[in-house]
Amino acid sequence: MADATFEEGREAPLNLGAETDEDLKVLSALVQDSVFPVTEMRWQASKRRFALLINRFRWEDRAAAERRARAYERVQSLLVVDNVLGVASQGFERGDKDLVLSLLSLSFEPAEDGAGHLVLTLAGDGAIRLSVEALEVHLRDVTRPYSAPSGKAPDHGDG
Repeated sequence: MADATFEEGREAPLNLGAETDEDLKVLSALVQDSVFPVTEMRWQASKRRFALLINRFRWEDRAAAERRARAYERVQSLLVVDNVLGVASQGFERGDKDLVLSLLSLSFEPAEDGAGHLVLTLAGDGAIRLSVEALEVHLRDVTRPYSAPSGKAPDHGDG
């Protein structure tokens, strides 16, 4: 009797959280190469919450798509950060309503007592830096997967 594979499991939308650096590494891998219009970025200062509506490449489905010779998929997801004290950005113009950004990674720079900075690294030397009281990040798929418009998986030249 063989072990079940990930692909054989019931496919369900992702709904994950991160409160440690190790958790964040998982979320970072899942959101790599997500794209979003600058207009889908919100900071609710009174709620201490920062949110992005992203179009996430479904890395967890890549092998199944290749094995079954079907389209790669994306899904719209909410990336929400709580306990946000401040937001800064560089390398892009927040006022450019037509700008589409590409998210490369999430990383945490710890400070004292669990506080620190969550850095969202963007393609083209852009970044968003969130000052947080504590690391609390949530990723939740909010639509059904759809065929990736490019028809291709993101390529980083590593194989």
